[in-house]
Amino acid sequence: MPIVAQSTETTDWVSRFADEVIEESERRAPGKPVVVASGLSPSGPIHLGNLREVMTPHLVADEIRRRGHQVRHLISWDDYDRYRKVPKGIAGVDEESYKEHIGKPLTSVPAPKGSSHPNWAEHFKAAMIESLAELGVEFDGISQTEQYTNGVYREQILHAIKHRGDIDAILDQYRTKKAPAKKQGQKPVDEAELEAAEGSGAAGEDDGSSTAAGYFPYKPYCGNCEKDLTSVTFYDDDSTELTYACTACGFSETVRLNEFNRGKLVWKVDWPMRWAYEGVVFEPSGVDHSSPGSSFQVGGQIVGIFGGKQPIGPMYAFVGISGMAKMSSSKGGVPTPADALQIMEPQLLRWLYARRRPNQSFKVAFDQEIQRLYDEWDRLDAKVADNSALPADVAAHARAVGTAAGELPRTPRPLPYRTLASVADITAGHEDQALRILSELDPDQPLTSLEEARPRYDKAEAWINTHVPADQRTIVRDEPDAELLKSLDEASQQSLRLLLDGLADHWSLDGLTHLVYGVPKVQAGFSADATPKELPPEIKTAQRSFFALLYHLLVGRDTGPRLPTLLLAVGQDRVRALLGQ
Repeated sequence: MPIVAQSTETTDWVSRFADEVIEESERRAPGKPVVVASGLSPSGPIHLGNLREVMTPHLVADEIRRRGHQVRHLISWDDYDRYRKVPKGIAGVDEESYKEHIGKPLTSVPAPKGSSHPNWAEHFKAAMIESLAELGVEFDGISQTEQYTNGVYREQILHAIKHRGDIDAILDQYRTKKAPAKKQGQKPVDEAELEAAEGSGAAGEDDGSSTAAGYFPYKPYCGNCEKDLTSVTFYDDDSTELTYACTACGFSETVRLNEFNRGKLVWKVDWPMRWAYEGVVFEPSGVDHSSPGSSFQVGGQIVGIFGGKQPIGPMYAFVGISGMAKMSSSKGGVPTPADALQIMEPQLLRWLYARRRPNQSFKVAFDQEIQRLYDEWDRLDAKVADNSALPADVAAHARAVGTAAGELPRTPRPLPYRTLASVADITAGHEDQALRILSELDPDQPLTSLEEARPRYDKAEAWINTHVPADQRTIVRDEPDAELLKSLDEASQQSLRLLLDGLADHWSLDGLTHLVYGVPKVQAGFSADATPKELPPEIKTAQRSFFALLYHLLVGRDTGPRLPTLLLAVGQDRVRALLGQ
């Protein structure tokens, strides 16, 4: 069943952009579908920073659909871009041998060894398409290789060359200007986004070059070596006869551009041409495309040459990773949406992009922070359920759990992520043991099958297995630590007796939580139910010491998973044995 728009007037950023885009679309093309767009370059792994290029227009497009309007979300695959450099750390890629392909279209570069895809671009597109399906992103994909090689843009190319003097004059306004000084604390430009932008200019972007034929906004790919290291030496406007020479292999040929389909407009001309051709009303851009003299600003003037208008285009900010440096797909090892979806449900990943305005940076957690994010998400889920969440939070939640087409599949029993991770850690893949522990979390509503906890359980297990260092994994002791038990003073021995005496009556997640926090209170002469306000500060110190003792006796370390979960996982009999009973 489709998700209807919220009854309250939401004030989130998505709704505000949707209002603006609908109004602008009616002004430009009344009665026609609203067109929003994204552009992705499959030059390497398409990472979580690139995902913002898709999620921003997706969320706006989805809000427009919820309101009953027709909308197209175009994803332009920039697979006809040149292969700029060999990304590091790609399986099946020998960096030295792949350097020979630099300068070719991405669709002319072989896929990594072992890939089932026909070329480099298709290999990296496939992973992104699969992730977008899991995220519920509806889009129309456009291959720029197909568009250019099938002659779809022929009229636009000839038009650009006919008006190359006008384009050159616009670009010349920026060529003499120095790039603005980098502000203190400003994030560096994303190399991957620069690669998608085709080259070197005011913001690292190609705007064409002066040749023997004058300024030319079009680059042929060589008919011999397929590289774009070519220079136009002659062009005749009347016949469209064009001669180029390749500096890579020395090949030269003369073609008629009105019949020739092996080349493309340079980026700063290509992008505004597509805005006009597709009638794009909304398309965001990264900080590198939005700075003075960059492609978005220049494109706003060039698009008029093609009879179009610049889209509404918010700048989107940096997306980081907890514990990792800034992402760049050319450097290798950058997390992709598929990597994130291995350890988190689609709803959580959608929420991270929905809750922050495009110009706000945020981080995607692959470290321990993911547990806190899941706690925050579960609290929001509960607030939405009891109608206590703020309107903007309700809107972000609605955009996370589903789209205009319906809700995304969800975990039937969404148990706390940190609990699932602890259980997966302790049981090391033994599903029968995992089910035993999880079924004891809530004796009143016991889990009857792991399927009830999936896919969240699988995501938590994947996180434990792929992102938690071996020295932080939990290994329960095989035998009691006899030496430590023998050295305990009377107070420590008493604390263990109080815990063991209460195990049977408190054998549930809530019960054990109450018990382990209550033992130091009782030892100090307070009620186990006493609140922190009723207790002196030293009780916290006593609790920490008690917890450290239990961890040492159970897993031989100072810390570990939450004690109630750990106790459930170890089981009553084994706990008693390890604690000396």
